[in-house]
Amino acid sequence: MAKAPTTKAAAAAADKPQLVTLKHIAAAIATKQELSKKQSEAILNDVVDMITKHLKKGARIRLVGLGVLQVKKRAARMGRNPATGEAIKIKASKKVAFRPAKELKEAI
Repeated sequence: MAKAPTTKAAAAAADKPQLVTLKHIAAAIATKQELSKKQSEAILNDVVDMITKHLKKGARIRLVGLGVLQVKKRAARMGRNPATGEAIKIKASKKVAFRPAKELKEAI
């Protein structure tokens, strides 16, 4: 039988999803593919760099089984400062949007 958390902090930590970084993924790939951790980290870093480069150019990136990454433009708009209620202008910007693939949705 599992022991219940004794503090609020422990209870909050138990509810948080686990954080997985590129280093964790690289280590798992290294083990599975019989590579060194440095090699798998270098490969993953190159993939991230390539994705970034293509997104800067405006390309859509389709990762089969995962989803689609693309840059979307956000128009300039008016907003409000929540502290004062004062109207402020928010500049136009770009954001990276992710649309999950059907396989990913079904897997989760």
